[in-house]
Amino acid sequence: MAGGRARPRDGGPGRAALPPRPLPARPGPAPPAGASKQQVRRKVWDYLESSGLAEFPRPVHGRIPSFKGSHQACCSVKELDVFKRASEVKVDPDKPLEGVRLAVLQARKTLLVPTPRLRTGLFNRIVPPSGASKEILKICATSQGIKEFSVPVGLDGKARVDLVVVGSVAVSEKGWRIGKGEGYADMEYAMMVSMGAVQEDTPVITIVHDCQVLDIAEELLGDHDLTVDYILTPTRTIKTHCKRPKPRGIIWHKVSYEMLEKIPILKSLRYREKQAGKDVTLQDEQSDLANANSVAAVNEKVVAENSRPQAAMGLAQPGQHHVGSASLSPRLEGSGMITTVYVGNIPPSVRVSELKSALREFHATPFRLNWQGAQHRAFLDYKDKATAESAVSSLKGLSLGGNTWRVELAKNQRNKRQVEINSQK
Repeated sequence: MAGGRARPRDGGPGRAALPPRPLPARPGPAPPAGASKQQVRRKVWDYLESSGLAEFPRPVHGRIPSFKGSHQACCSVKELDVFKRASEVKVDPDKPLEGVRLAVLQARKTLLVPTPRLRTGLFNRIVPPSGASKEILKICATSQGIKEFSVPVGLDGKARVDLVVVGSVAVSEKGWRIGKGEGYADMEYAMMVSMGAVQEDTPVITIVHDCQVLDIAEELLGDHDLTVDYILTPTRTIKTHCKRPKPRGIIWHKVSYEMLEKIPILKSLRYREKQAGKDVTLQDEQSDLANANSVAAVNEKVVAENSRPQAAMGLAQPGQHHVGSASLSPRLEGSGMITTVYVGNIPPSVRVSELKSALREFHATPFRLNWQGAQHRAFLDYKDKATAESAVSSLKGLSLGGNTWRVELAKNQRNKRQVEINSQK
């Protein structure tokens, strides 16, 4: 395992000795020639379990594995100049990185942790209680502490990350990394690039056991794969001198609709980048886009046939107005089928034209839009509940003007009474 330097047993004159090594370095499993990423992962997971190196949570299969000696490996981060210089550090929430999160908090640096599976945003900032003791900081560094002592950081939170710490299943001394296979660390980094939160020279560190440092074939890596600059193990610090470029942003043609639904913040980033003129065509968009355009054409025809702009404007209350493709037809107006979607938390700076543009972008154009800008909200009328629920799914998590919208079915449907009458017939 050449390429790294063994850490000294003590820190030299005037410095405290390091704690004993938990286990000697062991050579890792040798994946067969031509092994896939998943075969490499399986070899590492199996080896950690069979050799007694695995720690809670177990089994380590399907995870960024926790291992014996992870805390000592994490403590080594404090020796790195890139850590000493950093003021804002992003650390993944995996168990074996708990010691790094504690080191960041103890050094009074800003700790950012990705939200679980990126469901509600990108980052949470860990905010310990004022005057927190060492024991409280230890709790803040755990998964439970992340839940209890964190606040979300929005797209416009102006995060400026100085250091990124990620977990790995396997890594090479050249800096090539294999994660657990879900792509979240790679996507998090690409999203940070898109937000301007990291720069080309922002260092990336990973924490692994010595047995996870393997030879990895370069052909296994894609343009979206994140590389690392430092590898910390229980016995070594390895500077990789990696020259392979890190992701330069989100590679949209590798993003699927499924991923867009799983990670709502991606919708906001995609909308933002499209507004900036970038190509944001998705992986599976071609056939879906053709179908969507066909449906949109039919809807536009129906809307055009049923439009009554004078009536639409006549329904508006003072301080409110209805806008959109058209009003509803008399048949739909009294059918009891109309379902209304509530959109709230709209910033004062957002104009109705921007909202309409976003609705078209996400194929969520309503029959009628009731804009109430002074109250920072809008109501969207759809022809039936299924269409409304589809719009809610498409728009949920979207951010415009710095705020994440609140999108849900309206509590008081305008057709509620009609539905009740129909059900009694």
